[in-house]
Amino acid sequence: MTAPQVFADWMKRVQSTMEDALASFLPGERELPARLHEAMRYAALDGGKRVRPLLVFAAGELFDAQQGALERAAAAVEMIHAYSLVHDDMPCMDDDALRRGKPTVHVKYDDATALLVGDSLQAQAFLVLSDDTDTDVDAARKLAMIRLLAHAAGSVGMCGGQAIDLASVGVTLSLGELERMHQLKTGALLRASVLLGALSGKALSAAEESALDAYAKAIGLAFQVVDDVLDATADSTTLGKTAGKDAADNKPTYVSILGLDESRQLAEKLRNDAHRALASFGDKAQRLRELADLIVQRKA
Repeated sequence: MTAPQVFADWMKRVQSTMEDALASFLPGERELPARLHEAMRYAALDGGKRVRPLLVFAAGELFDAQQGALERAAAAVEMIHAYSLVHDDMPCMDDDALRRGKPTVHVKYDDATALLVGDSLQAQAFLVLSDDTDTDVDAARKLAMIRLLAHAAGSVGMCGGQAIDLASVGVTLSLGELERMHQLKTGALLRASVLLGALSGKALSAAEESALDAYAKAIGLAFQVVDDVLDATADSTTLGKTAGKDAADNKPTYVSILGLDESRQLAEKLRNDAHRALASFGDKAQRLRELADLIVQRKA
């Protein structure tokens, strides 16, 4: 098989593995309270590119991490991501009706249920990550992983970035201010995905962590740049969410500051930065390189 086909097959295997893992780690929809559990599964299953779990597994390959440890780390970070989308779509935030090609949780259920779904998915993420069943992760690394995910999800990570985003509607930001916002809102959880995968295998040296940090910073910004380009150029059917919403909501984006062509050039530069950051890992980092390519070259 050609290299692209090998990568595509690997992605499908990880995505399928994660669908099964998430289904097993989430409460059953018949368990009380049944409606809440059904809505949690609706939010987390059967949708999305699973970029964060793919990063967990790709980083785990560098350090020969066990499958069970990777499944737990990947499921935890994906639950945090899913919860953030549920809350992000609510009327008090972005007020969106479409996510992953289907009605958002507050539309299908109601606002109160959507709020509880997000809260419950966040709690479930830490329950899954803290469980040491079927893993060989020692206590010190397990604690480091829990702290890492909590830091990435909180006020100095994803939630902080969202707060800045909400406060920036109609405001002119500098490129540096926009970058800082997205380092928190999008980049923090992508960085956590990479480091959680690596820590599933071993404690990291300072040099290893620095290299992975540089890679994660590059792909985190690239992901958002490409998101902004797609929001301005793709349709809702392709994206699986409402297209053109950033411009309609008067939000600052890379496209509004740099324009389309320069935004695309920036995404390509960040892709090259991500590749360079992995040089010390050699061929074992091939999956991480391919994911950097996927993030920049995706069409949805």
